[in-house]
Amino acid sequence: MKNLSYVNYEKFKPRIYQELIANTAIKKNTLCILPTGLGKTYVAILVASWILENTRGKVLMIAPTRPLVNQHMKTFSSSMNIDKKLLVALTGKIRQDDRKELYKIGKIFFATPQIIKNDVDSGLLDLSEFSLLVVDECHRSVKKYAYTEVAERYFNQSYHPLVLGLTASPGGMQDKIDEVKKKLRIDAIEVRTEKDVDVQPYVKQTKIEQIYVELPEDFIWIKNLLEDYYRQRLNELLRAGLIFSMRTSKKELLDLQKRIGKLYDETKDKNAARFLVICSQAIKIEHALSLIETQGIYSLHRYFLEMKKNGTSSSKSIINDKRISEALKRINELYVKGVEHPKMLKLVEIIKNEVEMKKNVKIIVFANFRDTVSQIRSYLSKSGIESREFIGQAKKGGKGLSQKEQIQMINEFEYEMFNVLIATSIGEEGLSIPAVDIVIFYEPVPSEIRTIQRRGRTGRTESGRVIFLITKNTRDEWYYWSAFNKEKRMKNIINELKTK
Repeated sequence: MKNLSYVNYEKFKPRIYQELIANTAIKKNTLCILPTGLGKTYVAILVASWILENTRGKVLMIAPTRPLVNQHMKTFSSSMNIDKKLLVALTGKIRQDDRKELYKIGKIFFATPQIIKNDVDSGLLDLSEFSLLVVDECHRSVKKYAYTEVAERYFNQSYHPLVLGLTASPGGMQDKIDEVKKKLRIDAIEVRTEKDVDVQPYVKQTKIEQIYVELPEDFIWIKNLLEDYYRQRLNELLRAGLIFSMRTSKKELLDLQKRIGKLYDETKDKNAARFLVICSQAIKIEHALSLIETQGIYSLHRYFLEMKKNGTSSSKSIINDKRISEALKRINELYVKGVEHPKMLKLVEIIKNEVEMKKNVKIIVFANFRDTVSQIRSYLSKSGIESREFIGQAKKGGKGLSQKEQIQMINEFEYEMFNVLIATSIGEEGLSIPAVDIVIFYEPVPSEIRTIQRRGRTGRTESGRVIFLITKNTRDEWYYWSAFNKEKRMKNIINELKTK
């Protein structure tokens, strides 16, 4: 690709593979699959620069979160020779009249898909003048997610539509990848892996470790009581022909709950009402089992407190069951004693050792639940380790971070104001946090996409480490191997795409 006047080559020196991918993407609707940290955004900058130089069209880049939107705008701004007024990050906080003016003035726009969808539907935005749609984290372009609705409107309105989809992890199912291709009308696929010759010089090695812990006897005792109750509920659903296996997953139970709920709404049938309660109880106890196995007493104690406050007939029946009452008594005793999951103690031990060895070490800990995030911070604080909770926005009066606060926290982490960022899933996608030394999974997740995204927070500019904390013979192990096998399948699909 020849030198482009809009690219600031002093700040950004394109790599050969980025130029090769961009060369394809200026001609065809392209799906770009590139490992985390290897500069997908810079491919978008090259294509956007070509569009501005060779057409009168405008550029739209959509991303799933506002912090990611702002980050993309910052990257474009620092890497392009362009009047900064022509780069526009759009949020719902900007008044409609102001957004309307910005659409007239700007050349490159950054937004979440929901903003664009709403503005097109309200007539505020006409996409006819746009000649490039960049879809970041494009594996989300499935079903009725806002990404697909924006793409549909773009193709309907744009006179010269061109699409560039960016992802590090398209997923381990061929039909999902096919759906993404269909929704974005993909004509070409550009794939690079860590093994490609043109990519290898830029790949940083990541060491992956699994650290196993045993579930304590008290936890096993509680787990057995919960499982006994859970199996009884599943057995009732099985005998009624509503499920076909005692290994029915939580997702299958949730789907069943929806179906029975719909049937009850339509018929008010008493049997449907009874099985709706049984299904609800099974789902609640399945979650309790997940907490005792993978999280700990603090989270489980809070969960049952909320269940008591809930006051529904389903919850009351669970709490009044003799097995659950016995389990609750033991849970309360352990809670008062301050007993926690052995993973918590192991986590603190690992982090303490790392901080003592390297004062400015940067560590991200991923945990699925906010309660666990709070607990981890509390334990680290007792050990004199500076950490912050990186969580989403507040829900139902609870605590949370605004997106402005999230960006500020990332900046503070980057400038070494604290050692440990403890994140929920909000920290998974896209956000660039340079030079993270270690990523720790407090619990494995069964999704290969989420595993890749979490793991990709390290090994960007320097080699890194990824540590999985795994409780033996629990969901932790099942989830770890589930994600491992899905990722293996995804890599096979990607390799097949490369040869097509």
